[in-house]
Amino acid sequence: MLKDVRKRLMLAVALLTFIVFFGTAGYMAIEGWNLLDSLYMTIITLASVGYKEIHDLSLNGRIFTIILIVSGVGTLTFALTAGAKVVLEGELQEIFGRKRLEKKIKELSDHYIICGHGRMGKIICKELREKNFRFVVVEKTPDFIGEKEDVIIFEGDATKDEVLREVGIEKARGLISVLPTDAENLFVVLTARELNPGLFIVARAGEEGSEQKLLRAGANRVVSPYHIGGLRIAHTVLKPAVVDFIEFATKSGNIDLQMEEIPVNTNSKLVGLTLDECGIGRDLGIIVVAIKKATGDMKFNPTFRTNVEVGDTLIALGEISKLKVLEDKAKT
Repeated sequence: MLKDVRKRLMLAVALLTFIVFFGTAGYMAIEGWNLLDSLYMTIITLASVGYKEIHDLSLNGRIFTIILIVSGVGTLTFALTAGAKVVLEGELQEIFGRKRLEKKIKELSDHYIICGHGRMGKIICKELREKNFRFVVVEKTPDFIGEKEDVIIFEGDATKDEVLREVGIEKARGLISVLPTDAENLFVVLTARELNPGLFIVARAGEEGSEQKLLRAGANRVVSPYHIGGLRIAHTVLKPAVVDFIEFATKSGNIDLQMEEIPVNTNSKLVGLTLDECGIGRDLGIIVVAIKKATGDMKFNPTFRTNVEVGDTLIALGEISKLKVLEDKAKT
């Protein structure tokens, strides 16, 4: 869009400049007038203001004036129409808005890139926004471009290197690809992994067999909505109470109960203590469901004698306010 606007404006200015030069040079050559008189005659002719000629025109001069009027008025009309279209259709606002958007994206770091703003993409945006994570969305045909409801939308093809670079993939924390087809998601994963080898990548898989291809391409995690949806429906029938509990515990904005993952930093006072000594259950009423070790191993249902180590991630269940206290303890 920006290139099209520039092309139209440049074409209009070029044609207008040419016709003014053509008219001025023609009067100087045909009538022998000086530069100022020739330029003045050209301007009043193109503007159709109806002023009398500066000097009497010869026959050739009158013929030239007719040609100048026919060609020049059309050119002037085209230039004015192009300019009016830019202003009236808000294209200038779009240009400046895109400039502001590009500036805002350049300021992002340690953010997430979401490729695709369909039904899944919008849900992901909502969840990230609830947790105050910074992110930018890449979409080929967005409903809007810019910033709306704290969502930054960038128009482009996420499978292309230059688009991912424009949204700051080198500085990004992670990438989520939920494009309509597995082929597009595969291209995004390959491109993203090449541009940022340390990036955490999550991709959507639709067809059976695509999961392994996406993992081989460089995705850290692959999610199949149809597989998860089928299991969820089956469990809703077989284990409705369990499903209700999980949904209640993981629902965003739930103030009664929430399940969170809490990383343990090097300087944390919890390091070296057992879960009982930390007072997580006794003082905070929080249940540690599992501990993910730095190696990636998951230890489920740890006992009160289990030690907390550097690099552990506590999978905890409890009230949001109490989880916040535990999160602060895990940091310092």
